[in-house]
Amino acid sequence: MLNNIAAIMGGAAPEVGDYESIQTITVGSGGQASAEFTSISSAYKHLQIRFTAIPSSAASGYRIRGQFNSDTGNNYATHLLFGSGTAIASAAGSSISQFSVGSSVQGLTGSQTVVGILDVLDYASTNKYKTARSLSGGDFNGSGEVAFNSGLWMNTNAITSIKLYFDTANLNQYSSFALYGIK
Repeated sequence: MLNNIAAIMGGAAPEVGDYESIQTITVGSGGQASAEFTSISSAYKHLQIRFTAIPSSAASGYRIRGQFNSDTGNNYATHLLFGSGTAIASAAGSSISQFSVGSSVQGLTGSQTVVGILDVLDYASTNKYKTARSLSGGDFNGSGEVAFNSGLWMNTNAITSIKLYFDTANLNQYSSFALYGIK
């Protein structure tokens, strides 16, 4: 099945042994503003981050954002498709300071989670802009959401750091982010 999907997407599917754990960040007591992987080796073809993110406070409309190499300039573009089971929507942005990574969090209590997988493609290449895609979702006491996000970093530098954060809240204790290299 994976090879059929990979053939459609123009490449070979990675095998189980092709994933190598690089680093895991688990947020401790008191929370923190972001999760950031730094000094990422260029030894892999692609990167993948698997995450469970919990906001530090109750509110609505949180979205998980990402930035590469501490770049806070308006050098990103993003596209989003999301659905709640009763409605679907889409959004896009360009010349913005971050890209969208995870589902919108509608009225979380501060203990509900968003889970997802973020793929960063050809992150070490120095001759093209970088792209990322993610699939995320969460069940928020019966009113959940699933989302597909894509991001573009308009820079040809190799990615050596990745920062993930909620746009209007901190990461609560027990949020977890695992970085993998794909050979």
